[in-house]
Amino acid sequence: MRTGAWTAAETEHLARAVLGAPSVHNLQPWLLDLAPGQAWLRERRDLVLPHHDPDGRDRSVSCGAAVANLELAVRTLGRAADVTLLPKESWSEMVAQVDARRLSAPRHEEVRLHRAIAHRASHRKPFGLQPVRDSAARQVVSAARTRGVDARLVAGEADLAAVAKLLHIAAEKFQRDSGYQRELSLWTIRDEPAHRHGVGIPAGRIPAGAVPWAGLVHRATEVPHWTEIEARLAAGALLVLVTLGDTRRDHLQAGYALERAWLTAVDLGLAGAVLTQPLHVDAVRTKLAEDLALIGVPQVLMRIGHSAGPEPPRVRRATEELVHHVES
Repeated sequence: MRTGAWTAAETEHLARAVLGAPSVHNLQPWLLDLAPGQAWLRERRDLVLPHHDPDGRDRSVSCGAAVANLELAVRTLGRAADVTLLPKESWSEMVAQVDARRLSAPRHEEVRLHRAIAHRASHRKPFGLQPVRDSAARQVVSAARTRGVDARLVAGEADLAAVAKLLHIAAEKFQRDSGYQRELSLWTIRDEPAHRHGVGIPAGRIPAGAVPWAGLVHRATEVPHWTEIEARLAAGALLVLVTLGDTRRDHLQAGYALERAWLTAVDLGLAGAVLTQPLHVDAVRTKLAEDLALIGVPQVLMRIGHSAGPEPPRVRRATEELVHHVES
């Protein structure tokens, strides 16, 4: 059986899911085009971060995460979701096409992951003291192993020490980078309890001493010795997501895998945070692959653990900024 046009309620359902995806600096670099039984996710090329994301890598990872959420939203409406990444090579802004014209009941897992979207948030603080169960960590790793992406836990003193040293190197580099610091200030917004729509990172969501909690380094951030960073990393579980290549498709697939893993963690009662900024330093990325004996290109470092407290409300664009209705 074929389905028809999206209702107003279905449109809102899809929009909320896409807007719930993680994005670098909360940039939300996407647009959603809807036609009867079809949805397209487009990347906003007008939103650039020349110092934080010079090659658009994180923007593509963010869009890949939004594709994962869009797919889940379509499935929980009782429709099939046949996803094609980069469907129009001649139109570079087009990230994904979702064919949703067939009816298909969602699986229980899809319902659970979709429910987790509303509760997913970047945990930019230390995790609680309760350790992550090995079984839970394995489930998150398994969820991240999607098409084109491998994932592994970073465990053991030697590997954690290697990562900690590289985070320390990257943090000191960013702290000295005046362009990076100006850009970070530009995208850090004031904390306003009544302000729920927009972009940027509320200042209160970037705690003092944010290495490696948030992956963001202000001039005033006290960068600890790498041994302290290692101890902080050991307080939770650390994953690395790897792709064989380093193309835009690889970045999109990494973002998709990241969101599936993150939602799985939330469904298990865990919190998460992502580190991509250090991987923009070529020497750090290369050394990480060497030290961890990775087969491929590291795209994302992901921390998971138990939340130490409630997260502040998220700031998101309004639905009207996201959705455009088009003719099929």
